[in-house]
Amino acid sequence: MRILGIDPGLRALGWGVIDVDGPRLHHVDNGICNGIGNTMAERLLALHTALTEVVARYAPDAAAVEQTFVNRDGAGTLKLGQARGVAMLVPAQAGLSVGEYAPNKVKKTVVGVGHADKKQVEHMVKLQLPGAKIAGADAADALAIAICHAHHGAGRSLDEVLARA
Repeated sequence: MRILGIDPGLRALGWGVIDVDGPRLHHVDNGICNGIGNTMAERLLALHTALTEVVARYAPDAAAVEQTFVNRDGAGTLKLGQARGVAMLVPAQAGLSVGEYAPNKVKKTVVGVGHADKKQVEHMVKLQLPGAKIAGADAADALAIAICHAHHGAGRSLDEVLARA
């Protein structure tokens, strides 16, 4: 089973692709889609175009997206929500199921604690995906989201997820 993990962001949307083979996880690729443009519409279009190319190139079987973390900046949260909409729309357009995971669940799954920092997440992703060259913190987060989906499969066990593949 091939899983695409997506870490939504307006300027930098991280993505990571892993293959799941029984209990083993294999790194396929990762990167960052840049939200280039002066207007919100231009940035969202750039993200949509780039992520659509990733889905076409790697043909994942499923996708997973991090849920939006709501903070004190309501306007910022709403803007991030628009990038998250693109992150969910692109895989859905390709006919993929899209799992959603809270940031703390991703961190707890990958690191073992729900309040790990970005460096801890990246370190543990590298340990779980030996040899992976990670394109940056956003790509590491996306790989962590894919790993989380491999283990939780939208509430199903890994064996159930694999049986459906």
